[in-house]
Amino acid sequence: MEVRRDIFQAIADPTRRAIITLVALQAMTPNGIAKHFDSTRQAVSKHLRILTECGLITQNQQGREIYYQLEVNKMKEIDNWLNQFRAIWESRFNQLDEVLLTIKNIK
Repeated sequence: MEVRRDIFQAIADPTRRAIITLVALQAMTPNGIAKHFDSTRQAVSKHLRILTECGLITQNQQGREIYYQLEVNKMKEIDNWLNQFRAIWESRFNQLDEVLLTIKNIK
């Protein structure tokens, strides 16, 4: 049975965000990833499992080693979801700029 985890719960954790950043730069082994953290290899493995279950990273077997890499298309899904809000924020910031400019010109 395959567990599907929520992407946003997965990226809410700072350690998992750091792992995503690491594997975005290059594919890495679990040991290579674990070297960057002050936690047990077991704790890092749990984070890797969660990120894999929600599809943000994938495993690639190369000989005896397993490499984790970023699943770019899944990150694009997050970006697309956020884009709908980006337009709203930018519109509100532009309105705020206009109000501030008006107040400044009145003085």
